[in-house]
Formats: sequence, C-alpha cells, structure tokens
Amino acid sequence: MAFSSRLLSKSKQLCGSQVILQQQHAIPVRYFAKEAPPKALKGDEMLKNIFLEVKNKFETAIGILRKEKITIDPDNPAAVSQYAKVMKTIREKADLFSESQRIKYTIESRTEGIADARTYLLTLKEIRIKRGLTDELGAEAMMMDALEKVEKEIKKPLMRNDKKGMSLLLAEFDKINKKLGIRKEDLPKYEEQLEHKIAKAQLEELKKDALEAMETQKKREEFKDEEMADVKSLDVRNFL
Repeated sequence: MAFSSRLLSKSKQLCGSQVILQQQHAIPVRYFAKEAPPKALKGDEMLKNIFLEVKNKFETAIGILRKEKITIDPDNPAAVSQYAKVMKTIREKADLFSESQRIKYTIESRTEGIADARTYLLTLKEIRIKRGLTDELGAEAMMMDALEKVEKEIKKPLMRNDKKGMSLLLAEFDKINKKLGIRKEDLPKYEEQLEHKIAKAQLEELKKDALEAMETQKKREEFKDEEMADVKSLDVRNFL
C-alpha cells in the first residue's frame, strides 16, 4: 500500500535526521574551546565499525518506535509533547545528537584551527545561515561590535590564544547576554523549546505525507467510495 510504505520511509528518516527550523532566539554565545580529534581508523575496520554503529542505532530507534504511540496531530500540544518525548528517548538510547548538540558539534569541527576571533565569529554566522537559523535579536551585530571595541582597545587583531584579550571579549559577551536576557542556566530551557519546535515540524511533515498518500489512494477505482481516515487515528506502529 502506498501510504504504508511512504509512512514507513518517513518514520525511518526521523530516526536519523531532524527538520531544521528558523529559531526565534539567537545562537547563545559559546566558549572558544577546542576538543581533541577522534582516533583515526583505516580501511575495513573503519567501514565495519561505521556499519555496526549505524545498524545498532537504527535497530534501537525502530524498537522504540514500535512500542510508543505517536499521534499525528501537530495542532495538539499534548501530541507534540509526547512525540518530542519519544524522539528524546530515541536520541538517548541510540546515542544520537539533539539539534543543539548537532549545532555545537558543527561549530567545534568547523572552527577547529581558526586562530583569530573575527574569522571565528564570521564562521559562526556562516553556520547559522546554512542551517536556516535566524538571528532575530541581532546578537551577531552586537558580538562584532564587541570585537571591534576590544581590538580597538588592544590595538591589534584579537587572537584566540590571547588570554587577556579573550577575557575582555567574553566580558563584553556577558553584557550582551544580559541585555538580551540570555542566561546560561536557561540554556536547557532553550534547547527544550528548540526540540519541541522540531517535533511539531516533523509531525506536520508526517501529516502532510499521510494526507497526500491517502489522496493518491482515493483516486484509485477500488478506493473511490471509501471515506478517508482521520490522520489522528492512524497508528504509526502498524506501518513499521
């Protein structure tokens, strides 16, 4: 059946990817820390490890989806919360990145080796744009203004290994966060809001796909007299 195959495909996609949303808050100012790169593997060993890791993550995710009830109703806050809870369980059990963790990893990997603060901030802007995130609060312009202020004070380009200069810049960033009402202790709340928006967008995508599949089925002669089911009544577990 076309609907079941398309829904199954979409359900599988949800295990390994997430819908990127435009956010209503700025990317929080992050530390300029670096992490050691993972140990390199070669040849068949690397391929085998990748295959086993993906296989285990996929089986874990599907196992959870087979047990949890998902209501395809993006307009119902309870359904969205339940779906977000299921996806969080999948991420935790299958050791998958949340969207916030994915952004953090992208920043760390893309900025590794960048020596100066200006290129670092410009790279953050590039990452934000490519991921479809918005800077509604204008934090980026404030951060660049702060950098200009610090560089004017130290009379040279600010390098990331300049501890004194970086301390001055981070102090300016703290002022920006305070002005924008962004507190470190509220970051978990911001991340939860982000994941909730992603869950709602994914349910909207599932609903769209389900309606399109049913409309296609209804055009077939043998289904023309059948009433189309309410998407909210569908149980995703029946298609896994």
